[in-house]
Amino acid sequence: MKPVEVKADVYWVGAVDWNIRDFHGYSTYKGTTYNAYLLKDEKIVLFDTVKKGFLSDLLHRIRNLGIEPEDIDYLVVNHVEPDHSGSLPEVIERIRPEKIFCSPMGEKAIQAHYHPGEAWPLTVVKSGETVSLGQRSITFLETRMLHWPDSMFSYIPEEKLLISSDAFGHHWATSERFDDQVDTAELMAHCAKYYANILLLYSPLVQKLLQKVAEMGLEIDTIAPDHGVIWRQDPGRILAAYDRWSRQETTNKAVVVYDTMWHSTEAMAKAVADGLVDGGMSVQLMSLKSCHRSDVITELLEASVLAVGSPTLNNGMLPTIADFLCYLKGLKPKNKVAAAFGSYGWSGEAVKQMTQALKDMKLEVLEGVRHQYVPDHEALAACRRLGQELAAQAGG
Repeated sequence: MKPVEVKADVYWVGAVDWNIRDFHGYSTYKGTTYNAYLLKDEKIVLFDTVKKGFLSDLLHRIRNLGIEPEDIDYLVVNHVEPDHSGSLPEVIERIRPEKIFCSPMGEKAIQAHYHPGEAWPLTVVKSGETVSLGQRSITFLETRMLHWPDSMFSYIPEEKLLISSDAFGHHWATSERFDDQVDTAELMAHCAKYYANILLLYSPLVQKLLQKVAEMGLEIDTIAPDHGVIWRQDPGRILAAYDRWSRQETTNKAVVVYDTMWHSTEAMAKAVADGLVDGGMSVQLMSLKSCHRSDVITELLEASVLAVGSPTLNNGMLPTIADFLCYLKGLKPKNKVAAAFGSYGWSGEAVKQMTQALKDMKLEVLEGVRHQYVPDHEALAACRRLGQELAAQAGG
């Protein structure tokens, strides 16, 4: 794939990873990209690098612009996570840059990852600092904990271009590079999944960042993230979505997630879902035998109700449900009404444990339903009532 012009003298020179299927617990079933950008001015600048193993893709695209690596003057490290800096030592060896710009926390992260000591020309920049390149300039904006402490944006005001690191991106391998070249609905679905699984925890910081960008009065007509396609037609769409998602606004939607041993808990899940439908809610019924936890989290992003079901196994919940609840807790969801349900044989601790896990997340938790062995009509009616109560509590 050739380099792609983003703006005049600004090019995408990154790599497409068609084969990756897991990103630290997040299902990347359609791959991803590792975006890097090159700007040609009196000073030539490379923004970020690529994951280790994709260096040849990066160098090939740079050379296709008629530029040798040693022609590059500056390197900007917006984010030190290895999917963007994995090839950093090899890139530096080839480029021998005059300066490597990074945030204060970025310097610490680079030292902790690659241990260069004073061998690399690291130049620390803080929010608001500007570097002249000739006809253009870069203004840096620290974005700590979005989603690492080192993260920062690079803004080129002359081009109204925001190079946004991991913000506003998504995991999706495509031959297209821009938002107006792909299906909008699928694009936004990938963006929602990315936000739900990576950035939800940092929602208060996202709100502060959006407010700061507004206060700074940055003119932005293109957003170039480090994953996925570049926003050139409608960057306002992803900014508005981040505003909505970071407020954790919910819709009239419920997610019923469960696992089952002999289909008793599955029958209860269906009854809970029926009760939610009775209450006027849109429902997603998701078995963890069929659905990856990261897809369940995506459905939960805008849901106002969560119901979790598991039978009791060895005095506890099934491992799949324990895994899901542990993963969910780390993301700190808000504004949801929740409850647990499940079948059991003789001890029946799972519902109590799931209920406590939901309370530990500080969700609004209703009393759950449990039933010994195979649920009869009365037990299923109780599950249906639970669904109706959840809907009523959520205002469905």
